[in-house]
Amino acid sequence: MTLQPTASHFIDGQYVEDTAGDPIDVIYPATGEVIARVHAATPAIIDRALEAATRAQAEWAALSGTERGRVLRRAADIIRARNHDLSVLETHDTGKPYQETIAVDATSGADALEYFGGMAATLTGQHIPLGEDWAYTVREPLGVCVGIGAWNYPTQIICWKTAPALACGNAMVFKPSETTPLCALKVAEILMEAGAPAGLCNVIQGRGEVGAALVTDDRVAKVSLTGSVPTGRKVYAAAAQSIKNVTMELGGKSPLIIFDDADIEDAVGGAILGNFYSSGQVCSNGTRVFVHTDIKDAFLTRLSARLSDVVMGDPLDEATNFGPMVSEAQRDIVERYIAKGQAEGARLICGGDRPEKPGFWINPTVFADVTDGMTIATDEIFGPVMCVLDFIDEADVIARANATEFGLSAGVFTRDISRAHRAIAQLQAGTCFINSYNDAPVEMPFGGSKLSGVGRENASAAIEHYSQLKSVYVRMGRVDAPY
Repeated sequence: MTLQPTASHFIDGQYVEDTAGDPIDVIYPATGEVIARVHAATPAIIDRALEAATRAQAEWAALSGTERGRVLRRAADIIRARNHDLSVLETHDTGKPYQETIAVDATSGADALEYFGGMAATLTGQHIPLGEDWAYTVREPLGVCVGIGAWNYPTQIICWKTAPALACGNAMVFKPSETTPLCALKVAEILMEAGAPAGLCNVIQGRGEVGAALVTDDRVAKVSLTGSVPTGRKVYAAAAQSIKNVTMELGGKSPLIIFDDADIEDAVGGAILGNFYSSGQVCSNGTRVFVHTDIKDAFLTRLSARLSDVVMGDPLDEATNFGPMVSEAQRDIVERYIAKGQAEGARLICGGDRPEKPGFWINPTVFADVTDGMTIATDEIFGPVMCVLDFIDEADVIARANATEFGLSAGVFTRDISRAHRAIAQLQAGTCFINSYNDAPVEMPFGGSKLSGVGRENASAAIEHYSQLKSVYVRMGRVDAPY
């Protein structure tokens, strides 16, 4: 395979293998074939990674922001130059079509490295005049950061976490999902090539027990997780034992509201991006699509027509625009939800079955006449299943949209700009869209409220989660003490 990593782990600037760890097969979702094997990190591997990060962090933090930024920007340039090879690797890792990975995955990671590389030199403190006296603040790194990644965007996620961490002067130990373990290794290798000191960015493999060992280690100052709510609860609780800084980017069951004056073509496009891109395996997806009853039939008709243009073929063929589920287990989960939707009375518009081909495929699925209490309307499915719900009244649909424990994303489609802003102001979600869906530029903060997470990734907001302020009071005169 192009750019195949050469060992399970990347520690202290080099690939490291330790076959004493449990084997983890890497399966190509499009065919079900085993294409690689990595080994979970042993305690010795974990210790080696954390020791390397601790040492490298001190060296890295001593550099100027300009010097740190130069390394990050160089890494961004390398990623862009190798976008084809990295995209092929991402397709093998996740099953996502090359048409998608070439446009989104490595390039968005490069965007993060470039953005935070440019910001590194600007991370300064404040001067605070206090009459004769004065104070100042210094922005300092936290130390060693741990990143725990999800399986849907392996290249992007390590970059989204590592770029702000390194810009602030921290080091990173990253554990990718055991389902998609390959891509993060290449990012660590590229950072080393770009001039990062050995040990600054380490990648080790493993399942939950490896993540737990990292989260609870006293050498770790910060934990950033992208994953499910159940995993987030465990990681948050474990990190709290030693009062570590935590960022959580968790799941969602986000609403997409399509008002009666919306442009149907744009609304259908937004609903497709919010439900079927990456075969529905996106945490921010707008999977509860509330459509005004006056345009429901027109919306469903046009949606069905556009879904007929889905091409499920070899993911490495640029004509393919829809890929498989990431794993057999995830496909089985989605199929159980589809069966549940049918059993509870939702009307199946299209899909709901598998194409006859090897691998972990499911046809794009649309349910109409979904009601708020149905399981498919309350649970995060994480697959290509759209739920279309009816509404008439604006206030009612906003109340229904907010009636969820999640709060990651929300979107509205309408030509009435006043209504658009009015609705968005009331929707309880951290990342919102007007006449669009699932855009994630690095310049815009990304994250959720309620059970969907804590903190923000990207933009200047991320700096607050990877640094701390030191305040210094300076007295210019004599000290007046009571005795």
